[in-house]
Amino acid sequence: MYLKILSLQNFRSYRKKKFKFVKNTTLLIGDNATGKTNILEAIYLLSVGRSFRATREQQMILYGEEVGRVKGELEDGELEIVLTVGEVIGQKTPRKRYLVNGVGKRKMDFVGKLKCVLFRPEDIDLVLGSPSNRREYLDGVLEQIDKEYRRSSLAYQKGLRQRNKLLWKIREGEAERKQLLFWNKMLVKNGEIIFKEREKYLMWVNQELRKKQSDLRLDYDSSRISEKRLEQYSNQEIAAGKTLVGPHRDDFRFIVQRKGKVEKDLSIYGSRGEQRMAILGVKLNELEYVSKVTEDRPVLLLDDIFSELDHKHRDKVLRLLVKQQTIITTADKHLIPVKKKKKMKIVEL
Repeated sequence: MYLKILSLQNFRSYRKKKFKFVKNTTLLIGDNATGKTNILEAIYLLSVGRSFRATREQQMILYGEEVGRVKGELEDGELEIVLTVGEVIGQKTPRKRYLVNGVGKRKMDFVGKLKCVLFRPEDIDLVLGSPSNRREYLDGVLEQIDKEYRRSSLAYQKGLRQRNKLLWKIREGEAERKQLLFWNKMLVKNGEIIFKEREKYLMWVNQELRKKQSDLRLDYDSSRISEKRLEQYSNQEIAAGKTLVGPHRDDFRFIVQRKGKVEKDLSIYGSRGEQRMAILGVKLNELEYVSKVTEDRPVLLLDDIFSELDHKHRDKVLRLLVKQQTIITTADKHLIPVKKKKKMKIVEL
């Protein structure tokens, strides 16, 4: 599966623009603020159904406009997402609509048609950022490749919101504890599916890292949900007015342990270089995991990363380009070897 054409309308800095991609590698060259990352954001949106940087749909729509569109033409069909500010010509509208070949779909049935792996400088936040960054990362990988995970994730988030509202009402004396039973069962059922898939993925990454004799491992700090644990924390949850256990509180750490040395948490003791290389190692294994599970190579999106890598690791990434469709952005074309550039489609922005 590969992306042939990307059409943008009122998306970020683009009023109306069409980009054509080749099956192997396309290099997008442009100065900072020319909209390179906007293109990758649009592709990621078609893949995962959400942005990797916007917190609200409105932020992706060209300023002053009410509607934005992102359309992707694939080998065997067309994907489109319509974004709105919530109101068009005075009428309330959904902020996001998903279409496959022009037919409206639920997000659950849209995500995963186009698979991608994104690598960008901001991925350093996977090591240094909050646990929510790492949970979003896991969701971004697993929602693309597993419909059951997508369904469970959506159901869990909806159930969590309702349960938290109910806990608040119980605390205020407006509801009874027995009303929690339904939501407890829903969260336990879906939370267990989420836990198992996250654990399976992280275990696979660790196994591959060991095969490559890497010192890195990912330590999964899971908040396993069960009827017993919910009962155990029931008083604290009512006092807090929120659910205190479950996959919404999961985390994982980047740990390095070299032979004969004490292990260290890269978020605390790692150098910037070690953190970058850890991210690279995980991203390369993510690429292989998506390929293995789906038997389909995902599109590799590289957002201005070559300035962040040393020569050795730059070469490691460049050797991957022949394996799948790759779309690269850079502000400095000299970071890409001339021999490699000759095999790429070059688009200057």
